Amino acid sequence: MNDIDTTVTGTDEPLRRALGIGRRGFLSTCTAVAAGAIAAPVFGAAPVQAAPAAHPGKGGGGHELVPADKRGIILYTVRDAIGRDPLSISLPSGFRAVFEQLAQFGYRQVEFAGYGQHANSPGGANLESVQGARQLRGWLDEFGLRAQGNHGFIPSSWPLNTADVDTFKKHLEIANILGMDHMGTGGDPTGSSYQADWDVAADKWHALGEIARRSGIKLYTHNHDAAYGFLLDRGPLDAQGRPTRSSGIRKLEYFLSITDPELIWLEMDIYWAHVAQYKFRSYTASDGSTQEKIFDPAGLVARHGKRYPLFHAKDGVVNTTNGQGYDMVPFGTGVIDYTTFFSRVGGRNYHNPMVEQDNAPSSTDPAQSMAHARIGYRNLAALHRK
Repeated sequence: MNDIDTTVTGTDEPLRRALGIGRRGFLSTCTAVAAGAIAAPVFGAAPVQAAPAAHPGKGGGGHELVPADKRGIILYTVRDAIGRDPLSISLPSGFRAVFEQLAQFGYRQVEFAGYGQHANSPGGANLESVQGARQLRGWLDEFGLRAQGNHGFIPSSWPLNTADVDTFKKHLEIANILGMDHMGTGGDPTGSSYQADWDVAADKWHALGEIARRSGIKLYTHNHDAAYGFLLDRGPLDAQGRPTRSSGIRKLEYFLSITDPELIWLEMDIYWAHVAQYKFRSYTASDGSTQEKIFDPAGLVARHGKRYPLFHAKDGVVNTTNGQGYDMVPFGTGVIDYTTFFSRVGGRNYHNPMVEQDNAPSSTDPAQSMAHARIGYRNLAALHRK
């Protein structure tokens, strides 16, 4: 495990302005980083301070950790801008205007989180159709953007029923029109802790993965922290005959071990993986003893690199009072060491990091989510190999 570097160096005025945040918010973030690093237990990543602004598209002689054509954003980050009424505000609204603004920031990839927007936006409210996909593709091409994935429809039925398979195939057709290599979901394969349920999930995802492969699409599942908790796969059994203890393997690690790497891919949410590192530090072994085992997100990706074509790149500052270990902040303004992470996992021309910030939309500042998207791009572009 790595110790946390508690040095806070970003209190100068130029850096605050580069981040585009107010003095009070900047000082609050720095204070939280310093205080949290002292109070926190052990985290597996040393903090990195916010990177200075970088000109969109300009590189550092090939030393960028994320090449320009791999810098993406999931549109969930700016969902408020996509969904608002363009007739009521002068800010970018709806898919086309948001695409234009993201391209101006420097982004070259987007990941969809559905195909809905405000009814007054060009194309209307619902673009979840062949015609809507063609319109979206035209706008993507217009602004030099590529769709890389979507958090869309995954059938809930198992065995699969005809209606769900038809809807799934419709989404695959949309993905192909949009030019995606990948299609997936924002959820884990199952929320269960029991091995038997993960076996069932693997059967279902193999069936879906085969359908996707016939369409030329790689099917992926997205993780949250719970997926990296420990699998219950050892006795003694409870009253329902379910195991109550663990061998020490994590749930998603087990899923990786029993699934076909040519049918099922994954998208690591790096923030939630670090939350899991904080939360799931020990397990009860079959003999009743408590065993410590610290999760290493970058190590898992390094062992299964080709299975992780997509990342969610989001950041946090330390908070040991909320049960998660972190509070979410704009990418590059927190303590998750992305320089080390991307250096360790390698595959800079393979992985596709999507900037994400769940809490970027603001009820009081309609410009905030796009401003945070700009900060995220600049800090992603500024990551360089040591």
